[in-house]
Amino acid sequence: MKLRQLAMILVTTYTSFIFTAHASAPQPLFSPEQEARIGEIAADYLVAHPEVLVTVSQKLLAQQQQRQLAKFALSVMENQARLLNDKDTPASGPDDARVAVIEFFDYQCVFCSRFAPELEKVMKAQPDVRYIFKEWPIFGGRWDASLQAAQQGLSVWKQKGPEAYLTYHNAIYATGHVEGKLTAADIRAAAVKAGAGTTEQTDNTALLEKNSNLAEALGLTGTPGIVVMPVTGATPATVTVFPEAVTAEKLQSAIHKAMPSD
Repeated sequence: MKLRQLAMILVTTYTSFIFTAHASAPQPLFSPEQEARIGEIAADYLVAHPEVLVTVSQKLLAQQQQRQLAKFALSVMENQARLLNDKDTPASGPDDARVAVIEFFDYQCVFCSRFAPELEKVMKAQPDVRYIFKEWPIFGGRWDASLQAAQQGLSVWKQKGPEAYLTYHNAIYATGHVEGKLTAADIRAAAVKAGAGTTEQTDNTALLEKNSNLAEALGLTGTPGIVVMPVTGATPATVTVFPEAVTAEKLQSAIHKAMPSD
């Protein structure tokens, strides 16, 4: 066996040993003398080939991400009814859709703003999917417009229905005013465009709190948070959670994965 191959095996074994030592207490794999020698070889090799550390760290990061996504999927399974069956939550698409896309978002979130046109593309390409909008104004404590836009959006939904809500939703993002730049005039103009200029804003605080509690139960820590799942018969293998903005292509791929086979 070549020295490089031997060194790589030793580096991988030793690195794995280090990262798992605190997770469990197995019987020692090596004697103290062997561990010391392995450490010497590994250290020498890493000094000569630091790119190995990059490869190992990337692999560990990928493993951590996979574990996190699996944890997200299990949380989704535990909260299916809250995600899919809340009649107070804005939704668009057929009632008998087989797949649902659920987004947790804030109108002042720059990443949500970047995702909005991607979602519009998917909605046009996949009209057979149910799209559910969970208003989650996490920046409401910093920018009042974040909270006010969410309140107005829910009022439009309750009084004017899904078409008006989507018009309002897209009009807010079309302003490009995020991170504190959205104004009361922007919100009024979006409501007028949705045909709800004279609609009285209702108090939707209880629903916003419910959305926040659900997002926390899922393990989401920011916006956007996107869940793609079958409406019935969901399993961890068919659920996808994106804790970030994604492209239309990635979202469609997740929809196809969730679509039940005939």
